[in-house]
Amino acid sequence: MNVLMVHNGYGGFSGEEAVVEGQVSLLEAPGHNVVFFRRRSGEIDDKLFGQMRAFFTGIYSFSSKRIMRRLLVEYKPNVVHVHNLFPLISPSVLSVCRETGVPVVMTVHNYRLVCPNGLHMPKARYEICEKCCRGREYWCVLRNCEQSYFKSLGYALRTYTARRLGFFKKNVTLFACLTEFQRERLITEGYRADRIRVIPNMYPTGAEVEVDQKESGDFVAYAGRISPEKGIDLLLSAAERLPSIPFRLAGSYEAMPHLVGKAPVNVSFLGNLDEGRLADLYGKSRLLVLCSRCFEGFPMTIVEAMVHGRPVIAPRIGGIPEIVDDGVTGLLFTPGDAHEFGEKVRYLWDHPGLCQQMGQAGRRKALRTYSPERYYDRLMAMYEQAIRIAMREAACRL
Repeated sequence: MNVLMVHNGYGGFSGEEAVVEGQVSLLEAPGHNVVFFRRRSGEIDDKLFGQMRAFFTGIYSFSSKRIMRRLLVEYKPNVVHVHNLFPLISPSVLSVCRETGVPVVMTVHNYRLVCPNGLHMPKARYEICEKCCRGREYWCVLRNCEQSYFKSLGYALRTYTARRLGFFKKNVTLFACLTEFQRERLITEGYRADRIRVIPNMYPTGAEVEVDQKESGDFVAYAGRISPEKGIDLLLSAAERLPSIPFRLAGSYEAMPHLVGKAPVNVSFLGNLDEGRLADLYGKSRLLVLCSRCFEGFPMTIVEAMVHGRPVIAPRIGGIPEIVDDGVTGLLFTPGDAHEFGEKVRYLWDHPGLCQQMGQAGRRKALRTYSPERYYDRLMAMYEQAIRIAMREAACRL
């Protein structure tokens, strides 16, 4: 099968980037041909001209449409798989696929189809916001969600244009949501339920190696961005009240560099870790915590910890309860409640036997539900269904 992968990469490496690369490797292993239509946000010039170009290409891009048309002619893909289109590719390329009869599958990594900034959370407020839902993108500008009226306007206009012109609803054959929570939100926004599937992310290939689940671990781990929407303030508040418990945080802290010198003494910032050191972090921890204030897509760190046999404490928000089974593979707490979060950290820390029991349950679930083999089967079934739908629609147009 020929697959055209379409993705606008971000400035740095992220969970979404890891998913895209893992998907490509998974497809190429059995012999599928994958070609990229790829741009990177790092291409954007910081000068005014570069910013203005990104502003308009996020809304509509004639050059991207030309590239898409050429790739469809030259490569003749059986299916186009879209990940991210903003800001340099734009949803305008989707109409070219429909015109040529090539089915489009789109993985919905975040909430950008209904929320201009994709998080349902304005910057600097860090509270769930759903004002832009149901076609009210202007709230992104009124609330200045990006802390820059220029960026907020650009985000609002590109979401508005895509919605008004029906770029996604008319041209995407099937949507692949990561959770049922995401799927229900799209349905609420008018997307056809019969065109939405749920395909959770897979854990990295090779991660299913045996791990030492008898070792209780000697610290609490966190892996992810060190940024306000991730609820790092809750984590540090809990750590301050639990001085005897060491916390180790892996991830870039460029967004909050001031924390390094102000954090409690039992908190260590490790920075970005490569794959091997991150696996070592999971393996030597007693449990993993997540404190997000925002709706997450599908936090890969949860599944990676589960594969390593570690229980997870996470907020009861978005699709997380679909991944963490409360009382079975970990514990859930009320979003934003630092006291409850701290109490649950203390409880699991004081019960290493329970940690091991939950970790084993989590590992069994991860190996059963989030394996690359299961993901591949789901993905191929979706590709084949998308091709059948496209063929049926083409026949109807004759």
